[in-house]
Amino acid sequence: MKILLAEDEKDLSRALVAVLEHSGYKVTPVYDGEAAVEEARSGAFDCMVFDIMMPKMDGITALTILRESGDTTPVLLLTAKSEMNDKVTGLDAGADDYLTKPFVMVELLARIRSLTRRRGEYAPKKLSFGSVTLDVSGQELVSENSVRLAGMEASLMEFLMMNPNKSFTTEEIYSHVWKESGEGLDVVWIYISYLRNKLRSIVADVEITGEKGGSFTLELSN
Repeated sequence: MKILLAEDEKDLSRALVAVLEHSGYKVTPVYDGEAAVEEARSGAFDCMVFDIMMPKMDGITALTILRESGDTTPVLLLTAKSEMNDKVTGLDAGADDYLTKPFVMVELLARIRSLTRRRGEYAPKKLSFGSVTLDVSGQELVSENSVRLAGMEASLMEFLMMNPNKSFTTEEIYSHVWKESGEGLDVVWIYISYLRNKLRSIVADVEITGEKGGSFTLELSN
C-alpha cells in the first residue's frame, strides 16, 4: 500500500517513514502543503497523512483543495494542538481521522490500518466522471449507451475513475490493478485498448490518453 506523508519536521518525517516502510508500506514524504497537493494529484495513494501546521500551505487547506477536486483518499491529520475546534475544522474539511502529537507509533499504524480497511469496505457502488458512470458491482459502463465490462476491464476502469486526470505509468497501473497476477506488463495495454473501444461504443465524453508502454490518463475528451 502507498502512503503520502506530509510532515515538515524532518526528524519526525524520517522516523515515520522508517516505521511505515518497516510495516510494509511504500511512503512518499513531502514537507509542505503545496507539495502534498501536487503529489496527491499526480499519483494514487491508499492513505494520506497530513500534519496541520506546515509551511507554504497548511494541512487543512491542502485537504480542502483535494476534496473539492474529488479526491476521496482517506486522510489522517496530525496536529500538535489539542483544541477541539482545530480537530473539528479538519474533520469538516474532509479528514477521516486525526491524531494529536505526541503519539505512539503503534496507534498511528492502527489508525492507518483502520482507514485503509474502511476504504475497501465502503467503496462507492457507482463512480462518475464526465458523462460516464461505472456501476462497480454490476460491472456496467453507462453514457449515451451502456456496455458490460469483463472482470479486469471493470477493475481497471474503477481504478482510472477513482483517479481521473492523473497520469500513471504502465508499471503503476499494473501494480495497482493486477498486483502479483504473474501476467506481463503488456496486459495493461491490451485492457486499455479494450476500454477505449468500449468508451467509444457508449459515446463517452472521456478518453484514456497515452501510448503503449508509457503513461495513461483518464480525462475529458477535447
